[in-house]
Amino acid sequence: MIKFVLFDLDDTILDFRKAEAIALTRALSEMGVEPSPQTIARYSAINKSQWELLEEKKLTRPQVLIRRFDILFGELGVQVSSQETQQRYEAYLAMGHHFIPGAPELLEELVTKYRLFLVSNGTAPVQAGRIASSGIERFFEKIFISEAVGADKPQKLFFDRCFADIPDFRPEEAIIVGDSLTSDIRGGNNAGIATCWFNPKGLPRREGIQVDHEIRVLPELPPLLERL
Repeated sequence: MIKFVLFDLDDTILDFRKAEAIALTRALSEMGVEPSPQTIARYSAINKSQWELLEEKKLTRPQVLIRRFDILFGELGVQVSSQETQQRYEAYLAMGHHFIPGAPELLEELVTKYRLFLVSNGTAPVQAGRIASSGIERFFEKIFISEAVGADKPQKLFFDRCFADIPDFRPEEAIIVGDSLTSDIRGGNNAGIATCWFNPKGLPRREGIQVDHEIRVLPELPPLLERL
């Protein structure tokens, strides 16, 4: 029986891709770089690859935040400050929020039945702003941001520290719900808890990552939890 539900934030509860595109468009424009759809898409791909290197402990968080812009500007052949772009981008990213369809209704339904927790790899000030703007803090017993925890998903250390801060926690009664195979689902594997992959695009699974359950839309989650 499931009692503890750990939610990822970005692209599980809040629409990070939309927020990313808006913030990046504003930041690049201010830095004199044309924020074309191709540039936005390329940045998004670079950013994803850099965060995966962080998950593999091949880069540090400060390196990721600057290196993604270094790579982008190098490919574009422009001389622009990555540091200043990063600062402007994160300032805009922390403003406002956009929900994944069905997310508010899902949290309203689950909060009376389960103990809910938020587990995110995002930068602490950015996530704090987005969480405050969205008003979702009231749904979660605790919110764990990797920068504050001192370890990143999918490291077992991240989850060990989270679990130690949850009264009466039992791993066999827990599940993590998230969109990232490499961060959320692999993290659940490392932590020894059940996993539910939120996979709205129907992406293929990866060898070596155990997916226990899979949903395409958030309203599929409540009946799944009731069966477990």
